[in-house]
Amino acid sequence: MSTVRRLMATMSGSLSLKNGVVLHSSSSFYSRSKLPCNSFVVASRTFRRSSRSFSISASFDNSNREYVIVGGGNAAGYAARAFVENGLADGKLCIVSKEAYAPYERPALTKGYLFPVDKKPARLPGFHTCVGAGGERQTPEWYQEKGIEMIYEDPVMGIDIEKNTLQTQSGKSLKYGSLIIATGCSASRFPEKIGGSLPGVHYIRDVADADSLIESLKKSQKVVIVGGGYIGMEVAAAAVGWNLDTTIIFPEDHLLPRLFTPSLAEKYEELYRQNGVKFVKGAKIQNLEAGTDGRVAAVKLENGSAIEADTIIIGIGARPATSPFENVGLNTTVGGIQVDGLFRTKVPGIFAIGDVAAFPLKMYDRVARVEHVDHARKSAQHCVSALLTARTHMYDYLPYFYSRVFEYEGSQRKIWWQFFGDNVGEAVEIGNFDPKIATFWIDSGRLKGVLVESGSPEEFQLLPKLARAQPLVDIAKLQSASTVEAALEIAQQALQSVA
Repeated sequence: MSTVRRLMATMSGSLSLKNGVVLHSSSSFYSRSKLPCNSFVVASRTFRRSSRSFSISASFDNSNREYVIVGGGNAAGYAARAFVENGLADGKLCIVSKEAYAPYERPALTKGYLFPVDKKPARLPGFHTCVGAGGERQTPEWYQEKGIEMIYEDPVMGIDIEKNTLQTQSGKSLKYGSLIIATGCSASRFPEKIGGSLPGVHYIRDVADADSLIESLKKSQKVVIVGGGYIGMEVAAAAVGWNLDTTIIFPEDHLLPRLFTPSLAEKYEELYRQNGVKFVKGAKIQNLEAGTDGRVAAVKLENGSAIEADTIIIGIGARPATSPFENVGLNTTVGGIQVDGLFRTKVPGIFAIGDVAAFPLKMYDRVARVEHVDHARKSAQHCVSALLTARTHMYDYLPYFYSRVFEYEGSQRKIWWQFFGDNVGEAVEIGNFDPKIATFWIDSGRLKGVLVESGSPEEFQLLPKLARAQPLVDIAKLQSASTVEAALEIAQQALQSVA
């Protein structure tokens, strides 16, 4: 079996919500190469690199960092806010990041950030945390004002657990009192030997990745997206905004198979087709081919056919970024760093949050690792509260996923769906996608999960209540509902009977 056949087979066999791992896209394999980092920020000084300036606030004693967060993504930003709210950030908190920017709302990178200039793309500082949850925009100046030490573009390469010390790529030695690991995930990559590193091949995990892709899109004519999960769907919708020839390739039978039913997926696929997107389903990739100029020129499939492309985006999942923290304790089933319901690892004083944490999913009595911004935010807040206060109640997370696409100016139709709960049992689909549709998952008579497209604010607010309460629902009555509104009314009546 070829390398790519094994790789695509892994995509097809990706774990679903039912199996205890909630992944942000369709697969998790191969690790991302480390980004080059050649500068860092030290206390009370400002450095300028690539037209970007970075500053930090307080002068720290190298042996007196009471709290250190490793990672600069969503979870780190929300954890920083929690430290500030508890009055324990100023002169006590240090954040060490491999990125050049203060923490930001990462979902924007595959949505608004990719819009062409005439469609008002998102740009920093507009989407720094914590604007995604209605909070304050935490710009670099915010961290300075709050007395938080920021170390940019200097990833942690080693840890001495006995000495409570971190070693960064630049050679800095950072001693910590309590450590929070918020390293997130790394994009899964195609191997270099099959063209995974050719110019014109892109992966999206940070601003630099997205900037590189935008430069390619400006010159592109034919775009191919590998992967039919969240990344694939969102990037394809953005490519439509550039009026580019766009094709999505994936090994499964339909889009987002770990969540969508075949019937639901067909509704979304038809919408994409109406926007000019082509699909190649059940495909196995042999390699990516280069043209005479050395840039990627085509995707060659195992059936011998080839699809021309001058820009290729690989959206095949991610791997938890556990290095160099393997000795803290890994979960070999779902991946990531094993923690308890307070996000404590097996090592006293060390915690893990966000995508990298394998935690007890209390309401379903299983261990899960969730790659989603909602969990990143909530796990950060819960962990810091447990660390700084007497809070001892266990994290009780309700799985939540959403997507928003085609939201740029000129789009014929904007898409926004939300899902809460667990997609187990029999699926009941209500509505005609004009514009609403809903899918309810009923297991042993109880409503376990629900997805609604184009719901009202009130309808979206109802969904988590239904999924958490898991009321008994008359499935025949639900199936007889003629509209999404009627189906939700039936579910709400069942919810009221629980109360």
